[in-house]
Amino acid sequence: MAPQPSAPPVVQAVERVTSVLGPGVIWEGKISGTGGVRVEGSFEGQIALRGMLVVGESGRITCENIRANTVIVAGAVKGNVTTQKLEIRATGRVWGDVTTTSFVTEDGAFLRGQIRMEDHVELDLGADPETTPRPDQPLA
Repeated sequence: MAPQPSAPPVVQAVERVTSVLGPGVIWEGKISGTGGVRVEGSFEGQIALRGMLVVGESGRITCENIRANTVIVAGAVKGNVTTQKLEIRATGRVWGDVTTTSFVTEDGAFLRGQIRMEDHVELDLGADPETTPRPDQPLA
């Protein structure tokens, strides 16, 4: 009996916060990788996250394009959002276009931009760092 081809591993999003950018912190740069990130301070740069991004009420983000599995906005986001699920809470403000498969808002939420709903959203996050071997690591 010939061996069955194995299916590619399913990449699960991290649905919990593992890192916090606290209130009063101003950060410019890049956030990428696997994990959940909560922003309560100010961030400007690039976000490509395999996991959840939470923008707290005091959080302010400016990005050309935010890419994450789940994005929850209770603060302010300026930039386009590509995600599988977007939630804009009552205190949340988004200025930018949204591409998503799931969209939820609370009464009072604000969005200035276009929403494009898709059956599937490709985030183009690259290889999963959890399953990609490092050059100094032997292959199993």
